[in-house]
Amino acid sequence: MTGYFIAFEGGEGAGKSTQEGLLAAHLAESGHAIVRTREPGGTPASEAIRSVVLNPEFTGLDSRAEALLFAAARSEHVARVIRPALERGDIVICDRYIDSSVSYQGVGRELGIHTIRDLSIWATQDCVPDLTIVLDVDPALGLSRVANPDRMEAEPIEFHRHVRQGFLTLAALDPARYLVVDARQTIDEIAAEIRIRVDTELGARS
Repeated sequence: MTGYFIAFEGGEGAGKSTQEGLLAAHLAESGHAIVRTREPGGTPASEAIRSVVLNPEFTGLDSRAEALLFAAARSEHVARVIRPALERGDIVICDRYIDSSVSYQGVGRELGIHTIRDLSIWATQDCVPDLTIVLDVDPALGLSRVANPDRMEAEPIEFHRHVRQGFLTLAALDPARYLVVDARQTIDEIAAEIRIRVDTELGARS
């Protein structure tokens, strides 16, 4: 695959959508073909799964069922959207990916980091990002920015603290493939830090 895969990760209210949009615009201005997508979602089937796993109506959903649903949505998403885009040579920017499952279900739900990662690696046939950008924010601050919490956002603050630690642990294990950004900075400061890293990575490939 000749494309480049960027995943944005982080807790609730970290500002991922804003930064994805700014990065996508920057890369498009530079002449790159961009595919911007999200998880769970990205295809009709995956969006249907999203409507279940994030719906407050299903509070109390079994943790293993939850993990399997996220993995199923991801498998369809990769097969229909992400892998074809990478094979075309496009840059894919995705809101959440495998690390979200590892942090939310593996750490937050205590199902095990390796168990959840292995499940997603199998589901995606080893499709992993070239760069993962973690927007790090204290859960108390991030959740204060959420107006209408979905099922995951409505989890107790301690759950979100575990999730945050999950992201930071994953980044520490493979620092060359991660960029951890302090999401307390201004929008412009965060965007500049991301642009520098992405431009450097893409320049090294050319």
